Amino acid sequence: MSATTFDTLGYFEKLKAAGVPDEQAKVQAAAFREFTDIQEENARKELATKMDVMQAEMRLTEKIEQSKHEVLKWMMGMIVAQTALIVAVLAFLK
Repeated sequence: MSATTFDTLGYFEKLKAAGVPDEQAKVQAAAFREFTDIQEENARKELATKMDVMQAEMRLTEKIEQSKHEVLKWMMGMIVAQTALIVAVLAFLK
């Protein structure tokens, strides 16, 4: 993530040019800089890194593999049960 920069001097100069007193312009520039720093820090906490994404992908891949084995196990059981049922029906019909 690229760090955003805030031009406090430029902001201060624009405030002075608009007729804001020096002290008030300094305080506003400092307060706005602090606000942008807090916003950037909060954004960093909420964004996922490449490592976060890779770990999530690995966990999902593992769960998918486990699910595949579970489905395969149930399918094989159903095939055996179905075959046994067909054999029993054929034996009953003879």
